Amino acid sequence: MDDAIATAGVFPLSDDITVTRMGYGAMQLAGPHVFGPPADRDAAVAVLRAVVDAGITHVDTSDFYGPHVTNQIIREALHPYPDDLHIVTKVGARRDAEGNWPSALSRDDLRSAVHDNLTNLGLDALDVVNLRVGGFGEATPGSLAEPFTHLVEMQREGLIRHLGVSNVNAEQVAEARSIAPIVCVQNNYNVAHRVDDALVDELAADGIGFVPYFPLGGFSPLQSERLDAVAARLQASPMSVALAWLLARSPNILLIPGTSSREHLRENIAAAALELPADAMAELDAIG
Repeated sequence: MDDAIATAGVFPLSDDITVTRMGYGAMQLAGPHVFGPPADRDAAVAVLRAVVDAGITHVDTSDFYGPHVTNQIIREALHPYPDDLHIVTKVGARRDAEGNWPSALSRDDLRSAVHDNLTNLGLDALDVVNLRVGGFGEATPGSLAEPFTHLVEMQREGLIRHLGVSNVNAEQVAEARSIAPIVCVQNNYNVAHRVDDALVDELAADGIGFVPYFPLGGFSPLQSERLDAVAARLQASPMSVALAWLLARSPNILLIPGTSSREHLRENIAAAALELPADAMAELDAIG
């Protein structure tokens, strides 16, 4: 295992799944706007193999990336999968002909999505499936009971081992947990976007993973003079500092920064070993 990955440590999602806290998000392996094939499929395969070679054991994906493209590349690159590699996927949306992301939360939609993930990843059961409820930025209020219950049904059939939720608010997390256990929550969260501060702490107390997507700001990279100043003082990149802050923020935070470049992957991994002194943490905490 890469020394930086080891430094960041591991987190037990469940009794049978432990993952490295520094993971990898596969969204960027598809084409522009996460739609269609990548310009260089061989490069995408090489990045995934570098992920596993580094010792990362948590890969985040979805069959609506592409659609289908990203999971097919994962299968090409890594199947048969190492015993300690855990692929976490999500359902609840689809892609239309224009590349939009309409919701797909009906029983038939969800069942089709689970089977698409199984087929394209080459698996008999999915380790973790997140129910995606809201849009990219914030949660969409409302009950998730009906679609979440459909996933519980497929879990009982043996198609899914563990459940999570994504793009949700605290009330929806509580509702899901009242129906069935969850092992993780995946929401938009970073040093500058801190809506879920209380939720992170609540989940940490209960041993549930929190997986921030857009850890570096998403499609518009984080812009913060304070972040830049801390990075300059530590002789590190702002993005490395933003990732290091997340790892230091709470022990249940699991990172899934994405890239289609092996060089950028190495930079992300290095952030796992970056130690932030107390004054830097305090300065970064104040951004949010």
